[in-house]
Amino acid sequence: MENNTLHPKELPLQPEAGPALPTDEELAEQCAELLRRYKAGKTQLESRIIENERWYRQRHGSAARNPGDPEPASAWLFNVLANKHADAMDNMPTLTVLPREESDKNDAEALSRVLPVVLEQTGFEQVYNDMWWYKLRTGTGLFGVFWDSSRMGGLGDIAVRSLDLLNLFWEPGITDLEKSPNLFYVSLMDGDELRRKYPELREAAGSGGAGAVTLGEYVHDESIDKTGKLLMIDWYYKRRLGGREVLHLCKLCEGKVLFRSETDPAYAEGYYRHGRYPFVADALFPVPESPAGFGYIDICKSTQLYIDKLDSALLKNTLMGARPRFWQKGDGKVNARQYADQTLDFVEFNGSGNPNDSIVQIPVPVLNPHAVTMREAKIEEMKEVTGNRDFAQGGTNGGVTAFSAIQALKEAGSKLSRDMIASAYRAFARVGYLCIDLMRQFYTEPRTFRILGPGGDVAFTRFSGAAIGPRAARDGFLESSRVPVFDVRVIAQKSDPFSSALHNERAQELFRLGAFDPRMAQQTLTMLEMMDFDGVEQIRSRVSQQAQQYRQSQQLEQLKPLLVTMAAQLDEHAGKAHYLPGVQQLLGRLNA
Repeated sequence: MENNTLHPKELPLQPEAGPALPTDEELAEQCAELLRRYKAGKTQLESRIIENERWYRQRHGSAARNPGDPEPASAWLFNVLANKHADAMDNMPTLTVLPREESDKNDAEALSRVLPVVLEQTGFEQVYNDMWWYKLRTGTGLFGVFWDSSRMGGLGDIAVRSLDLLNLFWEPGITDLEKSPNLFYVSLMDGDELRRKYPELREAAGSGGAGAVTLGEYVHDESIDKTGKLLMIDWYYKRRLGGREVLHLCKLCEGKVLFRSETDPAYAEGYYRHGRYPFVADALFPVPESPAGFGYIDICKSTQLYIDKLDSALLKNTLMGARPRFWQKGDGKVNARQYADQTLDFVEFNGSGNPNDSIVQIPVPVLNPHAVTMREAKIEEMKEVTGNRDFAQGGTNGGVTAFSAIQALKEAGSKLSRDMIASAYRAFARVGYLCIDLMRQFYTEPRTFRILGPGGDVAFTRFSGAAIGPRAARDGFLESSRVPVFDVRVIAQKSDPFSSALHNERAQELFRLGAFDPRMAQQTLTMLEMMDFDGVEQIRSRVSQQAQQYRQSQQLEQLKPLLVTMAAQLDEHAGKAHYLPGVQQLLGRLNA
């Protein structure tokens, strides 16, 4: 972490010597120039994101070659996205906080209880759901971790949001967002609301000001009126302060600087003291020199297109066979209208001769069986490439019906999903670190949180940022401040019913084997040492405790005859009044 260095108290942070701060006008011009350059570097990425959104909505265009041909848009690609999203939500993550020093153990336990509540209050489950849909469509999920001063009745609280990558701009050519010297997040906001909050915008006409940029737009099903909307630019940038980098924020709209943390004494140590950008990008399939990756739509759109083309050809052939067509001579004697009407029992025929000489059915070409085979091959190709096999969806192809066998095949075939989810967990861990640092900075007053106790009972705990803030430390003769450092570990909540059933079956099997018999504790511990599953450490600890209690009870049981003999001997002496009650009490505890 970046904020765990030791700073002597008598050495306050001072800006490094450098040029004078630019004026608001100069800063606005600099912002416009940087933003234009950053947006130009994202042109191809924005086009791909917008195109992928059309594929997700199955609005990617017709596969028909001629007007009037069937225009199918099968949902095989959507099925891939839906199954990957279901895998992610079945393994919804939660956080636990670990200390790096023994003295921080109690604070880490408090954070482990409080942090999930903070995320729940910010609606993280919905945020995680939205992020995954966006990540699967575009190839990159984007979290925003901010301090929202309007929440909690003005007290403020952490806000975690799923953001649109079209609104974020970084320096082209970097892989990590933290390596970008500037970061811009542009959002379209209601003009009247902004004018009420910032009176200097009352004359703003909505032109965007000098060097205004335009955001990429999706193709919507409904008409969206953007009249009266204004572009708000949140410009995050880093400066040197006291030998380290600090983060500042400048808010601009219509070419006017509305807020500037660099000139505000309240943010002398940076807008966010953790010094990192409040954005976490999670690329599905990473690419070099870009924080944005690509996703399943980019991989499978070609296969989906050919499936649609083959579907169009198959449907066209089927429809042609279902609705016959005929050749008719120009001077034919058959009434064509009556001939086409299937409800008539008789068709008029004028003159002599054979009616078949006047009207002949057009033969429909026999469908090439290779077309059907190729369509099935393309569908199998998509399943194979994405790991979206039948067992992952609960299918029983191949005659496998046993639960354990289906679960084993499902686990073996879900390694792509596990790898994808592990990447999301790493991004979620970075979200957890940002939340801890925001709590350290902004939780200046104690807050009460409702939590679940060890037994599932509702309990309440108080927490403040001072508990994890800088602490006085003495190293020899130098007094300094130490910031507690924690590690964030992400674990899955395991809402997958198959995983829950497998866990229950494992517990029953251990019980049948006698693993919970304290007399078999040594053998059980040896067996658990070779096993690896969620919760194995807790079971190992519980078996060890039961074994220790069993040994103690056995030792006391062996002492019982000796104590009975002692009680009988003491009964014969005059001093039995002093010793006998204690011996009898111990015997009573042993009998109990």
